[in-house]
Amino acid sequence: MSRKEDENLMVVAAVEGYSFKHNMASKDAFDLLARYNVLNLIRSQYDTLHTQGLDENVSFAEDVIKSGVSA
Repeated sequence: MSRKEDENLMVVAAVEGYSFKHNMASKDAFDLLARYNVLNLIRSQYDTLHTQGLDENVSFAEDVIKSGVSA
């Protein structure tokens, strides 16, 4: 599997994990994470985040959203 595919799988896992944790539809979670540029940030932080568990990736997304800085 290529790095790009791994990054995409990490993004999907973060979206699904976030949507499950916050009891929201996957599309709504995707739209929220996209609005706050979390999807691109996950890809850019792949080297660190791929060594973490899903909970850490979801926490990363929550921290970005809590900071209130959108793209």
